[in-house]
Amino acid sequence: MAPSSSCHAAATVLLLTAATLACHFSVLVVATDVECHCHGANGCRGLGINYGTVADDLPSASRSVQLLRAAGAGAVKIYDANADILRALAGTGMPVSIMVPNSAIPSLASSRAAAEDWVAANLAPHVPATRVSHLLVGNEVLSNRAIAGSTWRGVVPAMANLHRALRAHGIRKVKLGTTLAMDALSASYPPSAGAFRDDIAEDVVRPLLRFLNATRSYYFVDAYPYFAWAGNRKAISLDYALFQGAASSRYVDPGNGLAYTNLLDQMLDAVVAAMGRLGYGDVKLAVSETGWPSGGDAGEAGANVRNAATYNRNLAARMSKNPGTPARPGARVPVFLFSLYNEDQKPGAGSERHWGLYYPNGSRVYDVDLTGRRSSYPPLPPADDMESTPAWCVLGKAANETAVAAAVAYACQQGSGTCAAIQPGGACHEPDTMDAHASYAFNAYWQQFRQAGGTCFFNGLAETTSKDPSHGSCKFTSSLD
Repeated sequence: MAPSSSCHAAATVLLLTAATLACHFSVLVVATDVECHCHGANGCRGLGINYGTVADDLPSASRSVQLLRAAGAGAVKIYDANADILRALAGTGMPVSIMVPNSAIPSLASSRAAAEDWVAANLAPHVPATRVSHLLVGNEVLSNRAIAGSTWRGVVPAMANLHRALRAHGIRKVKLGTTLAMDALSASYPPSAGAFRDDIAEDVVRPLLRFLNATRSYYFVDAYPYFAWAGNRKAISLDYALFQGAASSRYVDPGNGLAYTNLLDQMLDAVVAAMGRLGYGDVKLAVSETGWPSGGDAGEAGANVRNAATYNRNLAARMSKNPGTPARPGARVPVFLFSLYNEDQKPGAGSERHWGLYYPNGSRVYDVDLTGRRSSYPPLPPADDMESTPAWCVLGKAANETAVAAAVAYACQQGSGTCAAIQPGGACHEPDTMDAHASYAFNAYWQQFRQAGGTCFFNGLAETTSKDPSHGSCKFTSSLD
């Protein structure tokens, strides 16, 4: 998903397709030797991490690299060729992948000179001091149908031109890839039935797999059990999604008899089956994004610290043993978490701003050892019951009055009578201030449209609260009303 995206549609019963897992924030990295990230005396390290910067209050690049290393990260991915971050990573030995934006794909696909210029400007100045491992060309490109004509078929030609440009600059250890969401599949349940969508299978995915196979690179998939579970809680056990299901809860694929003990393995093996149907069943697989949100808005079930810590701790411990999947037992699958920080400027539902291992002040959201070696942790807080706790959407931190006025105007134009109560003579007209009217308008909009995807964000101006903002005869509708 771009560093941020707000479309996570509900999944049907274990059918992990379409928009269910289509859009999430970013792409991830992999080391040149991704099977084991080993750095001198520190030995092998753990899972990789996304390092996003969609926030207004993050630590410096050098401090961020310290936090990456403190968590035991084995690799990092950044969303552009940020020179400050690349310089901060110089000399650390930590593999870094650089994202090539979707918007650059058409020119890179059509011009070798453009590819050479991109490498010269963004990569060559930092190599070999910074250990660049992958260029990831585009972010969930095949989930965005608006760029189908301009970009989809340009992904592989862009990768090929960048591959040539790297060689021209004498850079031979950087591999090419792209990240795809689960909605690249038209079917994923049971896993053995995995297949790519008809609109991309032959023209886009087959050439991609051919390129990845020839260059010994990875198929990068963004796989989020959280969204599949959240959309199908009656059918999918939370424990099964968190890697702690009982033996009795295992799922047996009727197509091949393989037994599954967790949801992530099902998702990955659906991709393996889909690649096999196109004749490339041996292409290596990497999980470019996964994770669990530690907070969210009212109605975002399961988005809490307890579940996030449980998922990421169990994932790290599991992957440290290189279990593979039922379809590929013992295979080494690089896995990368989303994300390093809670990013407060990400649009969308509240959970979008709660995927980080760290708060922007550098303190941990929860303890996790990405090497998977730690077996004991302090007790976790109880799981928040977001569905039974009332919530409201109000104006957040101080902002430019012009921006607030524009957001209020937008909210009031949606629906019917959304802002009637703040008109002269209305129950909420007083106090007659922009801040008070903004809180009412934001809340009225959110409560009316949140079930249809409306969010409490308004370009970072709004926030949710559990404190009832109602006053006197002015009643603010809650999430439980």
